[in-house]
Amino acid sequence: MSASSYAGLKRLTKAHKMSIAGVAALSTAALAFSLVPGGVEEARAVSTAPVAVEQIVAAAHTKSLTDQAVAQQALAVKAKAKADADAKAKAEAAAKKARAEKEAATRSIVRKPLFANNLDGWIKEALWIMKKEGIPGTYQGIHRNIMRESSGNPRAINNWDINAQNGIPSKGLLQVIAPTFKTYHVKGTKFDQYDPVANIVAACNYAADRYGSMDNVNSAY
Repeated sequence: MSASSYAGLKRLTKAHKMSIAGVAALSTAALAFSLVPGGVEEARAVSTAPVAVEQIVAAAHTKSLTDQAVAQQALAVKAKAKADADAKAKAEAAAKKARAEKEAATRSIVRKPLFANNLDGWIKEALWIMKKEGIPGTYQGIHRNIMRESSGNPRAINNWDINAQNGIPSKGLLQVIAPTFKTYHVKGTKFDQYDPVANIVAACNYAADRYGSMDNVNSAY
């Protein structure tokens, strides 16, 4: 160092020395603050803050979708339960209606009573059928004509009158010819001229059509 420089250094006052020391200390402190670990973590926190927010938003969105899916599933289960309940109620109502209709039909069926296998029973059975079919006639009117035509013999046959000559003899209790029996036969009775009930019903059906009732017949008809 030159003599002049040394002399200048000596001329520095105490205040000047303190000022220089203060500046150096401040510089050191500033440098130290920038290097402390806390400063590093803070910087990291600031740099990672946007990432954490995005994760929170994504998690919230996922939870919202999950809640929506659960809600939709609950609605679907509820809807299915209602549909099943409606279908069950409908099936039960249909079954109940069918049972009611069956019971009503059963009650409406008029059960056929038992009739004696004789002239009295044949006439009564014929009248029972005639009532259902709307064919007029009374016991007295039928019995009277039977006694005149066949004397109550269901196997009676006329082999001498014009019908017999034409090949269609009168047969049965009320002496009915085949064409008449076929035309006026009532469904539900036997298709047999000699059957006493079928013969009476067919004859009364014919008499009702031609004379109004078997009660109005008093001779060959």
